[in-house]
Amino acid sequence: MPARAPVPAISARLELDPASMGLMLLMMAVGGVAVLPLAGAAVTRLGPRRAVTVVAVLVAVALGALALGYVLWAPLLVGGLVLLGTATGFWDVAVTVHAAAVERRLGRSLMPRFFAGFSLGTVAGACLGVVMSAWRFPVSLHIGGIAVLIALVTPAATRRFLSEPEPEPAHAPGESPAPQPTAGRPGLSPWRDPRTVVIGLIALTFAMAEGAGSNWISLTVIDRHHTSPTVGTLAYATFLSSVTLGRSLGSVIVDRVGRPGALRAAAVATVIGVVLFALGPSPWTAFSGVLLWGTGAALGFPIALSAGADEPVHAADRVGVITSIGYCGFVGGPPLIGFLAGQIALAPALLVVAVFMAGSVPLARAARPAPLIPRAAADSAIPVALSPEHIKENPPWQAIRP
Repeated sequence: MPARAPVPAISARLELDPASMGLMLLMMAVGGVAVLPLAGAAVTRLGPRRAVTVVAVLVAVALGALALGYVLWAPLLVGGLVLLGTATGFWDVAVTVHAAAVERRLGRSLMPRFFAGFSLGTVAGACLGVVMSAWRFPVSLHIGGIAVLIALVTPAATRRFLSEPEPEPAHAPGESPAPQPTAGRPGLSPWRDPRTVVIGLIALTFAMAEGAGSNWISLTVIDRHHTSPTVGTLAYATFLSSVTLGRSLGSVIVDRVGRPGALRAAAVATVIGVVLFALGPSPWTAFSGVLLWGTGAALGFPIALSAGADEPVHAADRVGVITSIGYCGFVGGPPLIGFLAGQIALAPALLVVAVFMAGSVPLARAARPAPLIPRAAADSAIPVALSPEHIKENPPWQAIRP
């Protein structure tokens, strides 16, 4: 997991107010969201192993630009943030595609546990930042050291990836290749596949819940229950811990009740947790709500990506689409809640998360295992599935019918 820059130190050195700092950090999110629709095609062409190796170099370059921009020139820092968001967007798709291949090889759910590693990386990065700050270690050297570490360690780690099979020929030896249908081209068909889009909406609702918790839990506890910043920070740490716990246990839950059942249970837990947190009368109920909220919100994104990668021929394209839709929840959810908080209050504004999560329950059926399409027949099968006649006989809402 690429390290986050030490935001308070950067804000202080560049003398940025919260609005300016927020706009600068938004550049990273913009870079990620803008590139995700292209990530699937790139990962399909390169393969997960080569894609992750290339992206590790780009992440190292981006962090190097951040380190230099911090010392020399602020626009270079902004460019580093955009490049970091772009690179991590590709990174997410490539790693998820490989994780799905590992799931298929072993025949059991593992994606939530891989995302637990993501959560642990976030916590480890935050703890490292605290230590570096306490030791007054120069920020530029801190970021530069992380860049070198990523550039060296990641390519070595990808050597343990599964071997990538050579693409099967689309024609017999000695024959001319058959023309490929337009609808089967990477990057086009997944956006027209109802199941992929519905799974993307599931990812969006859970991403909104996770992003809202990460951004607003601490401040809400302090404002609503008049507690100290220490208690607010503890509430945020509790949320991160519950997300990690939920992902660690998620594979067991999915193997027992299936992906749709796990998504429904996670959505219900999140709804109850948000309501307890927003309306509960005491800090104790708020902390109970945080535990349920984090544990439930943890499962949606990894389960959605696992479902999108069921059919390996176009797994990268579909994961790219689902991630593109889902990231809109991370980017748009917290500002939406902030706007609503300005009209009412922060705690009631968080109830919009419960509303979105309740709406994801009937969509969960779309996460059922998809039938596999043989690699040789994939290109010819996709245009039929997208033809007007097929869609008329199999309307999109059948994917979410309970």
